[in-house]
Amino acid sequence: MTNEQTTQRANTPTPRIIAGRYALLAEIGRGGMGVVWRGEDRVIGRQVAIKELQLPDGAEDSVRAERVLREVRTGGRLNDPAVVTVFDVVSEDGGTFIVMELVEAPTLSELVRRNGPLPPAQAASIGQQVLTALQAAHEAGIVHRDVKPGNIMVAANGRVKLTDFGIAQAVDDPRLTTSGMIVGSPAFMAPERVAGKEALPASDLWSLGATLYFAVEGVLAFERPTTAATLHAIMNEIPYLTRIQGPLASAIMGLLVASPDGRISAAQAHQLLGMAATPAGQHTPPGGHTALWSGPLPTMQAPVQPANPGRRKLFVSLGAVAAVLLLAGGFALGDWWGTPKSTTDPAMLPTLTYGDGGDLASFSPTSSYSCYNGRLTPGYNISSDNGLDCAKAHDFEVYDTFTVFGGSTSGSDPDAAAYPGVDALARFAQARCTMTFHSNMVDGKARPTLNFRALIPTQQLWDTPVDTYETPYRSAYCAVTRQDSAQLTEGVAYSVK
Repeated sequence: MTNEQTTQRANTPTPRIIAGRYALLAEIGRGGMGVVWRGEDRVIGRQVAIKELQLPDGAEDSVRAERVLREVRTGGRLNDPAVVTVFDVVSEDGGTFIVMELVEAPTLSELVRRNGPLPPAQAASIGQQVLTALQAAHEAGIVHRDVKPGNIMVAANGRVKLTDFGIAQAVDDPRLTTSGMIVGSPAFMAPERVAGKEALPASDLWSLGATLYFAVEGVLAFERPTTAATLHAIMNEIPYLTRIQGPLASAIMGLLVASPDGRISAAQAHQLLGMAATPAGQHTPPGGHTALWSGPLPTMQAPVQPANPGRRKLFVSLGAVAAVLLLAGGFALGDWWGTPKSTTDPAMLPTLTYGDGGDLASFSPTSSYSCYNGRLTPGYNISSDNGLDCAKAHDFEVYDTFTVFGGSTSGSDPDAAAYPGVDALARFAQARCTMTFHSNMVDGKARPTLNFRALIPTQQLWDTPVDTYETPYRSAYCAVTRQDSAQLTEGVAYSVK
């Protein structure tokens, strides 16, 4: 050995050894729950990752111990290619160390930050693998509780590993809480968790939706300057996809439905992601962003009511923003399905307009009834008088109603949102109706026997002035009928059950 080699070895720090066999070689990452080291199992000569757990000051030892045991139980109960394997747990000198499979790959967060938004097929493939891991966890009674880009590792060959079940909560374990502690990453917490409810398997699905949004857009859907603002955005705002369309957009927005009951299931998401992962399932607009909007799309926030006449202008401004997005073909879900009469989804029927000059000259559903008698064909008039109890035989059901801002508070208001056109409005409505038709909003057992269609306002109705003190908006509707044209004998939509 040369003098230079001897000096170099003497200056190399001796690695810390845990349990007499695991050497901590170098720090490779850290997060809210601990530091991750590159390590070596000196007994069998295997490279490993070793997570040194660190809980906030004041956390009781019993809570620390229970969280560690839960992580080990979680890792030991799961057997899926996309789950990082846990080998061992060691408690030494007041510290706790989890010995895990070492994965030499960047996280999804690092991948996107370095290379920008991912191609749709790659994002869909990543989503499929993470979803498979989550399904295995959910079947074992485990909720991950912290699905996010930083916990997803993506190898060069496309293989994915979901890590950090350290704060996962087994459904059959007692709930552990620490005063003032947020368990999980705020920007990826599902609305029901923000509201203080228990984490559910559906909560992991929402977090996966937020993760895939980041993968395809390159930005976090709900992250704001403060934690409070982030949580407010999760509860009150709707993100808009600008780079993708088709099944992947449907999967992401279906996973991000605020209500757990209305969120698409894991099986539905898996089917949509499978479609998106194939070249035939891709629908990407040329150049990514739409031509009519060069910057990031604004997020529509709940308006604050000022104590002055400017209140009306605020509402009209919201309408103008929505109109720009509609004209750009990017409102909510984008130009998914081509022309407004497209029937890409075999269950979708042609979109109809309602109001003066429309296919349905009269259509005014009420909040009291969602089921109606009448034919959804051009020239037929349907009013609230046609509404009836969904337990009785009926021709169609309105399973989703949503606002499209527009109209004017006076006949000559120059700031009123212009009608975006039938094509743009129909594309938006078709995308929304497709998403909710394939969600839990519609009875899954009845769905194969049903057709659905979108109903949108005409320009004449859009431009009809509304009361000065009301929000200038119009509604679009999603209606479901039997494929065999027979009457429905019971409610098939979640909203009427």
